[in-house]
Amino acid sequence: MRDLTIHKFRRIYDKSSEKFTINIKYSTRAEITPRTVKVAEAFGLGIDEDKLHVIYDNAEFRIGPTYIVYITGESGSGKSVLLKAFQKDLGEEAINIDGIQPDPEKPIIETIGRDFNEALELLSRVGLNDAYLFLRKYCELSDGQRYRYRIAKLIESGKQFWLMDEFCATLDRETAKIVAFNIQKQARRTGKAVIVATTHTDLLEDLVPSVHIHKGWGKRLETNYYPNQINAVCSVTKDLRIEEGTMKDYEALSEFHYRSVHAHPAPIKVFTLKRSDNELVGVIVYSYPPPQIFGRRIALGKTLSIHELNKELASISRVVLHPKYRSIGLGAHIVKETLSLCGRHYVETMAVMAQYNPFFEKAGMKRIAERQPEKSIIKAIQSLEHLGFKPYLLSSQQSNFNNLETMKKAEIQEVRRILLKISTVYYKRLRSTSEVFLKKDDLKTG
Repeated sequence: MRDLTIHKFRRIYDKSSEKFTINIKYSTRAEITPRTVKVAEAFGLGIDEDKLHVIYDNAEFRIGPTYIVYITGESGSGKSVLLKAFQKDLGEEAINIDGIQPDPEKPIIETIGRDFNEALELLSRVGLNDAYLFLRKYCELSDGQRYRYRIAKLIESGKQFWLMDEFCATLDRETAKIVAFNIQKQARRTGKAVIVATTHTDLLEDLVPSVHIHKGWGKRLETNYYPNQINAVCSVTKDLRIEEGTMKDYEALSEFHYRSVHAHPAPIKVFTLKRSDNELVGVIVYSYPPPQIFGRRIALGKTLSIHELNKELASISRVVLHPKYRSIGLGAHIVKETLSLCGRHYVETMAVMAQYNPFFEKAGMKRIAERQPEKSIIKAIQSLEHLGFKPYLLSSQQSNFNNLETMKKAEIQEVRRILLKISTVYYKRLRSTSEVFLKKDDLKTG
């Protein structure tokens, strides 16, 4: 085994001037073995001599608390050593993504945020904004989703400096660019700093770094400083186009929408978001509006007939993006660019996710009202709970079917009475054991 001695001289961090001074050198001496002796003899080397290697020689870096720092260079050139030096100097102000240890066996919605609302907001900000995805465990996520989750944990930490070694090294390059764009956006939005190190040099456009440090072999070092400006456009969006599509396009992406199993209203127009190679990135569906919807009269100041509704109004019933392309503003983009193309004077939509990811408002739509639970529904849920129904499983047809199968006739009649008390305006169809959809009037005759 060879002897190795690390020498560090005058590693200084002056917080007031935001300047780091780094000196890193190490010396090695070969172990004497029959073969190392032969190498020394063949090449005329002094085998007992120390060999000094200089990595950073009085190198100075200016890094502010809101800078994006991009460290590049070949493997073994000294990127990781520099990142570790920064982390040691920054101390408690810094957090390293490698230090985040997610609980692999809990749903991710349970492992982030102080409460439910903060958890949804944090996950939505990094593109993990799918209802079913919230229920998945960390161990069930893809590499790209795991990286996004850990970025959400960086945001949650409140630390001023976010550090990442081997940045996006395991991701395909397109996903890496999306992640790079998103992390600089989130850092600049929250007034934080990012310091990343990687062998890849293709992230410059999406990170838009304030400081680019390129480390070569030996003492070779190049440092460039740029204005600390927000990057509003991810490079992967530059070749995207919007064109009219069909419901087949929606069906191709429907698996990525939590309401894909529900019946879809009759469509008016479908538009797609595609790459130059025709890969389908997103889809938006404009449908005929329902006869009644909360907030419509507040928005229009009048009541429209069915004929007027169908002629003048469209409802955005689906906006679906491929999971890979989330968090880079494409939801707002596809809405904004198609609002004038659907052929209606008014466009409305209702969306739970809009509370945590206001992309409709970013597209120019106006939030009208937030619907509160109807009192008759709340009371019905409470009554059904007394009969053994679990509130969080009431949307599960299989769970309801299992409950009804084990009930006595009198209990089923009680369920019937409870459902009849729900306001007609908010009444939901009930699926019976005979696979028939019943209306409220059908329950009266039983």
